[in-house]
Amino acid sequence: MSKKLGICVAVLSVIAICLSAVSLFFAGKAPKEAPKEEAKDVQYVMYVGTNDKDTNEPVCTPEEAKARVDEILIKHFGGFTIQEANGGWVDDSGKRYDEYTVVVYISDTDIDSVHSAADDLIKEFNQSSVLIQANETKTEFYSTAE
Repeated sequence: MSKKLGICVAVLSVIAICLSAVSLFFAGKAPKEAPKEEAKDVQYVMYVGTNDKDTNEPVCTPEEAKARVDEILIKHFGGFTIQEANGGWVDDSGKRYDEYTVVVYISDTDIDSVHSAADDLIKEFNQSSVLIQANETKTEFYSTAE
């Protein structure tokens, strides 16, 4: 046998031994299943301004605004969370406007239902639009074990 052939046989033998060892190590071990992907939820956040789009004046007091938003959301959803916020902007002429804003958080619904509620809110507060954010999240309604 030539020297080159002997080296090739030796190298192939080492590779075969390594493959056999790997095969014995994994013998009888089933491949692990990929982790199940958890269901992802979407939490919708709506920012509802309360200044009239035509006059830039408040449509109502903050207390009245929360009550109106509450009434509309109860009609559309089984539950929601409201937070208060204040926003502001400057128009083309440089005049500053401040606006009381109701921030609404809604889970366990779909975008069509959110759009339907937004249509009512736009009409109620004479808005040009309602800002809607869709945030991917995991929702859990937790209650303690009894």
